Amino acid sequence: MIGLMELDDTAVAAQLSAVSAALRMKLPELCQAVTDSILAQIEPLSQDQAIIDLLSVSVESNVTTLVHIIGYQIDLDQADAPPAAIEYARRLAQRGVPVAELLRAYRVGQACFMQWCYRELAAQARDLPTAFAAAMQLTESTFGYIDRVSEHILTAYVRERDQWVRNTVAVRAAQVRSLLAGGPIEVNRVEPALGYRLRQHHLGVVAWVEEAARKEGTLVELERMAGRLADRVSAGARALFVSRDESSAFIWMPLGSEQVLKPDVLGGTPPAPDDSVRLAVGEPAEGPEGFRTTIREALRAHAVALMAGPAAPRVVRFADVAPVALLAEDIGAARTWVSRALGPLAADDDQTARLRETLHVFLSTGGSYQETAERLSLHKNTVFYRVRKAQEVRGRKVAEDRFVVELALLACHWLKSAVLTAPH
Repeated sequence: MIGLMELDDTAVAAQLSAVSAALRMKLPELCQAVTDSILAQIEPLSQDQAIIDLLSVSVESNVTTLVHIIGYQIDLDQADAPPAAIEYARRLAQRGVPVAELLRAYRVGQACFMQWCYRELAAQARDLPTAFAAAMQLTESTFGYIDRVSEHILTAYVRERDQWVRNTVAVRAAQVRSLLAGGPIEVNRVEPALGYRLRQHHLGVVAWVEEAARKEGTLVELERMAGRLADRVSAGARALFVSRDESSAFIWMPLGSEQVLKPDVLGGTPPAPDDSVRLAVGEPAEGPEGFRTTIREALRAHAVALMAGPAAPRVVRFADVAPVALLAEDIGAARTWVSRALGPLAADDDQTARLRETLHVFLSTGGSYQETAERLSLHKNTVFYRVRKAQEVRGRKVAEDRFVVELALLACHWLKSAVLTAPH
């Protein structure tokens, strides 16, 4: 049997190059598999859509780099952590996610990546000695890269975390995170630390700027916006503003004894002139527990707004999306339910989307063809045709289970592709 030392280096390099080329053809699927593996095993990384999106970019940059290292025998000394990986580490530090979870994400991702590599190697191997030598080199390169990148992202995390901990704003954010985590609230200790009274009614708001529009001074602008919103909602009383990261913040509006918002207080002129500033708003709630409840509702509305994308209004209220927000907490189950409720009408294509939207507006107007036509700027006959066609596509009439259909259409309107099915 040929010894490993006697193997042709060219044959091993060719084997690794072939594996790399095959993986490059499957990069989207590979990156998604690594991302899904991390999210499934590390819960703190799966609780916020913006962080999930940044994780996906970090995984893509790391996986792509590693595939190239394997295929082209790149010197690991030349491999620095991708900028997206550094940014992901910084953002987790800002959110207070333990560094152990960040490092564990790399271990979980590495395990998934290597499984894909080994499967590809097994499918292509022509002789055992070459395949074994290629596997050893692949393993060494992967561990070496992860070890090097882990040092870089750990440095970035620690530096960012130290900076935020020294900042009094970060101290307040840590206090808020502790409150939201549950457990008893020591009101007399917490109120002075926050500079905010818990024994009153509150309105929770999540404010954020779209990632593409984030720039230096974003948090300053969001805090100014919170002041303007307080003038409108709280008669000028000072809001509690707590940054989540560089582009988003929690805001509590003190309502005093007011249990409901004044009509249209969140309507009219947006509190921020920048179109990229978005708000998700909970419902008024009372006392220390209400402090938690209203911001949790705002976070649910925030999740819906992120799924809805650019089409979502700048201000999304939990009251307007509550059923959809609760469905969105288990998006897999929601997708299955929507598919069962709408059948082929849940197909993710433009033509079916027009039928869904027309039927959605038609039902929301109480079945008025005329009002639906006016809202959608369509001819009444077009509305009549689309409503009839939508029921034909679904396969049964809406009257049989109207409430179910309305809720499923509302979910499609907000959650879009996340609950739709691929067209046949």
